[in-house]
Amino acid sequence: MRQALRPLAAALAFAALSQPAAAQSLRWLTQTQPQNAQFPIESAAIAEATASGFAVERNEFQALGINLADALRMVGSGAFQIVTTQVGSVARDDAFLEGIDLIGVATDMVELKTAVDAYREVFNVRLGERFGVKAVAIWPFGPQVFFCNQPIESLASLQGLKVRSFTASMSTLLTELGATPVTLSFPEVYPALQRGVASCGVTSPTSANTGKWPEVTTHLMPLSVSGSVQAHIVNLAWYEALAPEAREKLDGALAAMEAGLWELATTTNDTAKSCSTGGDCPAGGIYTAYQMTLVPVTEADKRRVAEIALAKVLPDWAARCEASYPDCAATWNSTIGAARGLTIE
Repeated sequence: MRQALRPLAAALAFAALSQPAAAQSLRWLTQTQPQNAQFPIESAAIAEATASGFAVERNEFQALGINLADALRMVGSGAFQIVTTQVGSVARDDAFLEGIDLIGVATDMVELKTAVDAYREVFNVRLGERFGVKAVAIWPFGPQVFFCNQPIESLASLQGLKVRSFTASMSTLLTELGATPVTLSFPEVYPALQRGVASCGVTSPTSANTGKWPEVTTHLMPLSVSGSVQAHIVNLAWYEALAPEAREKLDGALAAMEAGLWELATTTNDTAKSCSTGGDCPAGGIYTAYQMTLVPVTEADKRRVAEIALAKVLPDWAARCEASYPDCAATWNSTIGAARGLTIE
């Protein structure tokens, strides 16, 4: 009897060895929703990760009721392996992080890409040391411009108005312009503009159009003050424990996603702006046609933003940052400062 069982046992052992290894679990927490322009690109990365052997469980901040400002805690604790975040929101935990996208430093996507690439290494060193995480993809929503629910003609028109802000340096700019910054997350802005809690909001043309801001605003001033840099952040212990082949495949999927999101930020916001302001608007796309008033951007307003950035935004940020990181200004000067020709004294 024992001899009869041996072939069966051997067959079972061979079958077990022939089965594919269990998929690596990957809990992915994102702020991207199906109506967002970024959704197809992120979904493609998730599909590629799944095909590479990861068992991806996708969750949304909004569906779970998690605040975007808690992104670093969600991924650092290991509750999720990959989390998306708006860097300005989590910079409340560490001002150094906001240095990647300070107001007035980069006013177009080419300048912003130069700044991000210059800061990427020190950004990740800081994330690893403080939070046990790493940014595996860094990308922008696009140029951050002004949407108002009342007539405006220039930056001077913002004086006395309540304007949505989502970073400390943006609040500095608005205060210098005589406006009152109101800190709101993106889902809070539509009802705030609708009820008059805020008179204006700052976001990208794409985010505003797909978020239906033109339903509750009338004037769009396309003066870009930042890029709203986002990041896909990974739990470092989990990431480093991956088999080299699995990590390489995940890196490939995330690199392709980052490139696609930069391309999106660079090319689609003009279409979104056109759709929001009564211009050409492709039928059947993700954008809705509206009839907002397009406010011309003047060279005087561009100079005003640059002046405030140098005189207030940079030194104020450096003071906040150096309270917890004494080498903050020197590090910024040697990275983004060198790349953009700016110096924090």
